Amino acid sequence: MDTLGGLLDAPRARGAFALRTVMQAPWSLRVLADSPLTLIAGVTGEAWVMPDDGEPFRIGPGDIVVTRAPAHYTLADHPNTEPSVFIHPGQQCRDAEGNSLREVMTHGVRSWGNDAAGSTVFLVGAYEHLSDISDRLLRALPPMLSVKASDWESPLVPLLCDEVVKDEPGQAAVLDRLLDLLVTAVLKAWFAQQEANRPEWWRYQGDRIVERALRVMHDKPAHPWTLAALASEAGASRASLARRFHELVGEAPMTFLKNWRMALAADLLCQPNETVSTVAEKVGYSTPFAFSAAFKRVRGVSPQEHRSGVREA
Repeated sequence: MDTLGGLLDAPRARGAFALRTVMQAPWSLRVLADSPLTLIAGVTGEAWVMPDDGEPFRIGPGDIVVTRAPAHYTLADHPNTEPSVFIHPGQQCRDAEGNSLREVMTHGVRSWGNDAAGSTVFLVGAYEHLSDISDRLLRALPPMLSVKASDWESPLVPLLCDEVVKDEPGQAAVLDRLLDLLVTAVLKAWFAQQEANRPEWWRYQGDRIVERALRVMHDKPAHPWTLAALASEAGASRASLARRFHELVGEAPMTFLKNWRMALAADLLCQPNETVSTVAEKVGYSTPFAFSAAFKRVRGVSPQEHRSGVREA
């Protein structure tokens, strides 16, 4: 696992918010939702994004915008259209007087807008739980970024567009994984385009010591790693590994390992043939109790609560 791969392994949607939005001009949405990470993908027509801090820009079919909290912005058919719909935390949709617009703007399964036959269509995917996105990834991103359709190519947007309106057993899990894939692909394309604005750790790409340590943690998460053992595998002293790893990855090696184990555990807990005990063993914990305590510290919920939440989504 290279450094960028380790960073982009972070999105792990768990009951993410996914919606197909259909609008007819004039329209304007004021977004105050504070979701940790939100993706907006143009499908048909055009829309304008007006960040609170920054110049308005247009998105068309195939263009992608990614925002992170606490950035607020307005999304509209034109920069001069005044907001008439306000999206609050929890994706609560209200008018200027605070009245709910949920029923009047809902047009079927995960379809929403001011006109079911509107000419502008875009997808929204939002991570609603801070624990689903690593702090390391959020720190590497600006409040808002965009990727133009001409700068990347992927079948994921049409696929998500098809899947988001389906009402089938297990569909929420399908949408979670598609959103993870789309966000990862978009961020990979965005990072590849950066020059002056690349995060500080980018200039350390290719560091043999750090990438060796990342690879062994990725390949053998259950191994009882210590800083000394990782340094030995990487062919460096403990001090050198700790310094270079923190410069490159943004956190200590053992902190990265803990977060990687919990991300892997979150996925394993979604599998019907896994138990808390088997997952604990696979991610390097000697007892289910120790694993459960660590999981709750990192993810904010117990393994059982995480599993239940995924099944209910």
